[in-house]
Amino acid sequence: MHIGIPKETAGGESRVAATPETVKKLVSAGHRVTVEHDAGVAASVPDAAYVAAGASSGTAAEVFGAEMVLKVRAPSVAEIAQMRRGAVVVGMLNPFDAENNARMAAAGVTAFALEAAPRTTRAQSMDVLSSQANIAGYKAVMLAANLYQRFMPMLMTAAGTVKAARLVVLGAGVAGLQAIATAKRLGAVIEASDVRPAVREQIESLGAKFIDVPFETDEEREIAKGVGGYARPMPAAWLARQAQLVHTRLTQADIVISTALIPGRAAPTLISEDTVKAMKPGSVIIDLAAGRGANGGGNCPLSVADEVVKVHGVTIAGYTNLAGMVAADASALYARNVLDFLKLVIDKEGKLVIDTNDDIVAACLMCRDGQVLRAA
Repeated sequence: MHIGIPKETAGGESRVAATPETVKKLVSAGHRVTVEHDAGVAASVPDAAYVAAGASSGTAAEVFGAEMVLKVRAPSVAEIAQMRRGAVVVGMLNPFDAENNARMAAAGVTAFALEAAPRTTRAQSMDVLSSQANIAGYKAVMLAANLYQRFMPMLMTAAGTVKAARLVVLGAGVAGLQAIATAKRLGAVIEASDVRPAVREQIESLGAKFIDVPFETDEEREIAKGVGGYARPMPAAWLARQAQLVHTRLTQADIVISTALIPGRAAPTLISEDTVKAMKPGSVIIDLAAGRGANGGGNCPLSVADEVVKVHGVTIAGYTNLAGMVAADASALYARNVLDFLKLVIDKEGKLVIDTNDDIVAACLMCRDGQVLRAA
């Protein structure tokens, strides 16, 4: 099979969908791999490294003319136009983008959105959301440390003692847990909040204190369990209690890392403008949900996608692609995720085999034979 690896064209995207490590394995399996010129440069992978692994360097037209195209982000209108009918595209295609799904279907493209893979043990090795969120959680703390104008750890010096920074993590999924672990290594005092009581043990095992919002009804307790590894929208009464408790904690915090997202829905508002007003001057918010909340905000309505703004004396960073800021490792992990997924759709003879009885394949398959198979 001819497999193409294009250079990503989305603004600010520095990752690449294959590395010399994964290209070598694809070539060893009998595939012909073409990598677009400079596709990996932003991820510290020169063309020569791909050629040494057995790939050829080519143009965008050659890459998009391949039988299978491996991408990081969903193909643009121009990129879809370059793909042949019957071609396969694999990547983080945003399964909730109905318009682009329809475009790919109309072009006769078979599309697999890896974000749609179920959160099961069998799918762990191809879980792109986890691999990239892990990096985002790490980078969020690094950015916070850079923006915060004080030390993160406690220091005892001849000039006096510096208190440790107080850091609050909102949302203890993969990104949140990595943020806790990274901040702990840097010496911060950490608290964390999540609607799912099951993550309390994980939070505390990493050295953070769990911000506990007690449940008052069986309905609240049941919803809080989440579904498929994701949080679910909580009842208004519980959210009101959480908001009050979180407000109190955030007014005492120096740094806030906010990571709360619900698939297919707008990001919940966890940090109100009133809370920001009450925070300490010089505090920092890193909003991983920026651009995906109400009116373009994130978990904080004051966040601006891909910008750092200062409001009421608080610095708010709204970077939307933190994993892309660690492009080399992000690409390496992502490429391995992709390679493991390909094992489910390519047989030993190197032919495409789409088994819709396989729960992972069926979940990721967005469109085929001109039809959109999954509603956004």
